[in-house]
Amino acid sequence: MKLSVSISFLAAALASASSAHNHEHADQVPLDFVRFPTEPLYRGANGEVTADAIFSGITTFSKLPWVQCLGRERDVPFDIAFLGAPFDTGTSYRPGARFGPSGIRAGSRRLNLYGGYNVPLEFNPFKSGLRIVDCGDIPVTPYDNAFAVKQIEDGHKALLHRDTFTPLGNDSLTGEPLVPISADGKNHPRIITLGGDHTIVLPLLRSIYSAYGAISVIHFDSHLDTWKPSVFGGAPTDQAAINHGTYFYHAAQEGLIKNGSSIASASCFDFPHGAIRTTLSGLEDYENDDDAGFLRIEAREIDIIGVDGIVKKIRETVGNNPVYLSIDIDSIDPAFAPATGTPETGGWTTRELRAILRGLDGIHIVSADIVEVAPAYDTNAELTTMAAADALYEVLTVMTKTPLGKVKKD
Repeated sequence: MKLSVSISFLAAALASASSAHNHEHADQVPLDFVRFPTEPLYRGANGEVTADAIFSGITTFSKLPWVQCLGRERDVPFDIAFLGAPFDTGTSYRPGARFGPSGIRAGSRRLNLYGGYNVPLEFNPFKSGLRIVDCGDIPVTPYDNAFAVKQIEDGHKALLHRDTFTPLGNDSLTGEPLVPISADGKNHPRIITLGGDHTIVLPLLRSIYSAYGAISVIHFDSHLDTWKPSVFGGAPTDQAAINHGTYFYHAAQEGLIKNGSSIASASCFDFPHGAIRTTLSGLEDYENDDDAGFLRIEAREIDIIGVDGIVKKIRETVGNNPVYLSIDIDSIDPAFAPATGTPETGGWTTRELRAILRGLDGIHIVSADIVEVAPAYDTNAELTTMAAADALYEVLTVMTKTPLGKVKKD
């Protein structure tokens, strides 16, 4: 009798499990679940600010809605997505940036605790009307760099070619309808990538090229990252030639960046490097950097020309071009952001970098990243991860203020 009851109970349990397995996970949500909330979840019914949601639930960037963009929710449209690229096997000194995406998300938890209004830019990116989501991380192997680079390119490209949730609309000054600035004529969503070491920018630029063609770049870093593979790493194999110090060399060789529009002399360069202060193998490193099209803004220049002077150089260099923005956290001095792969003293303060980023207001930033955040080297106060999150908050605000469109000329 007992055996019969046990068998009956087991059969019922299996049937129940089978039924649950066949049920879509999307249906299994709390009764009060809101997919894309328009208000911060920690504001109570009477509008009072509470902090409980900051410490509960999964940790997404600034508590944004989590969308499985590379999985079952691959058809969900969005306007701006945060995407992790946990890769660090292209670094030359301290590894650990594979944990950067999760660290940056943790550092962002309190970003809109008080509502998210950006006082200097007079705008709230979280109330822009755009759909902003966190897409989680690209699955990246730590065992095969060539395969990992391809995974990052494919993951980014899959999101870049997704439909946007919000149409471009009309120009705020003329009222004329806006048309996309992309090379393929499509309105693409924007992706903010959480690195990862700086190697990830090569596959990201390959992805960007598929929509925008050769792109202008704004690059904040203590290092040039345009070294020839024979100089940086020795290039014993083709794959070893691609690392976090050579990716811009490869990008220039592949025609992914607009050679001739970076920072060095605003009349003949296409791309600005900001916060440069690295040692060199020799002055020939600068010649190679020039060939790649970069204008160098040394970190120490801020003591002479100030934040406004730095911003002026950047804006004069990139003009009205569509721009890809890449931020190495080591552009900030290690006194303010110690948790990075290759720290260099003498950098900018967190306040200075944030002010410079706000100075990009109005520039068409098509996508961006922040890289080289290695939380294992951070302080218990999470200085680096908070600095990275705050920098991206400025980038997000600039993005939400400036649509990726232009008025069509007759």
